[in-house]
Amino acid sequence: MLIKFYAKGHPLITATHKTTMEITKDIVKTSHGDCIIATRSELALSDLPIEFKENAKNEKARIGLIIKVNDILEEVWGKGHPLLSFESSKDMVIRKSGYICGRTLMIHADKAAYNLNRDLVNLLKNEKTIIELTLILE
Repeated sequence: MLIKFYAKGHPLITATHKTTMEITKDIVKTSHGDCIIATRSELALSDLPIEFKENAKNEKARIGLIIKVNDILEEVWGKGHPLLSFESSKDMVIRKSGYICGRTLMIHADKAAYNLNRDLVNLLKNEKTIIELTLILE
């Protein structure tokens, strides 16, 4: 299953968090959100199709996120889990750890914000940047 949506960059994006990354519907207002990689997202967890949510609630599910700006592409892969609730109407968080809450999209991800290509991060710092995001569920 593929879900494509869009978000925008913001000058306060630093993408330096070592264990998470976040996509939010909000406009960033502080530099304290060092996990944020995209703002003004079209989707949050609660907006995802029911079929995606149900199938991601499986320990064998592989969840991917492709982040694309211009010709720079980054892939992040993690796992689903029966306790994922997809509650957040504001954001989605990718976690390298196994921590689960209502904001969690995937756990045991292979990358956090800190691991993203710095050329990509520099583009994410521009509020005019359109970020193409694709969720993959296997």
